[in-house]
Amino acid sequence: MPVIMYTSDIQIRVRYAETDQMGYVYHGNYAAYFEVARTEAFRKLGINYKDMEADGVGMPVGELRTKFRRPARYDDLLTVRLLLRQPPEGARVLFEYEIYNEAGQLLTEGHTLMVFVKTATGRPVAMPANIQERLLPYFSEDEFDSPVLPTPGAIPPDAPAPAAFRK
Repeated sequence: MPVIMYTSDIQIRVRYAETDQMGYVYHGNYAAYFEVARTEAFRKLGINYKDMEADGVGMPVGELRTKFRRPARYDDLLTVRLLLRQPPEGARVLFEYEIYNEAGQLLTEGHTLMVFVKTATGRPVAMPANIQERLLPYFSEDEFDSPVLPTPGAIPPDAPAPAAFRK
């Protein structure tokens, strides 16, 4: 298995409004930084959130983790690195993140576990085929055909939605 399947870097300049009284980036802003990295990584792969949503598929956050190592401060130019180390598993995809300052110091690590859902019902659905096609070149066939991973379409249409995604 490759060490890293796919990486994508973006840069974000810390704005004054994103800092707290101590001059550090307020912790709540990291979720937004992760979202920007995710959206831009998908865009680089030719995947458009608007198209996915127009097709009735959403991708809400099922889990968010952030580990702060050093603070980011006003006017820092941050590099937010998104890493996909494993293929999506059925309806779930794990995005990992690393945030570096201009000196190359690791400031923050984190991940989001995203869940593909049918927007009309909030129920999990398999990763859309067009997204799988875009990701396939970054994994071996063995990784996508793993007996541990659910087969696309294996989630029954009447499966209950996870509590967090019920309307």
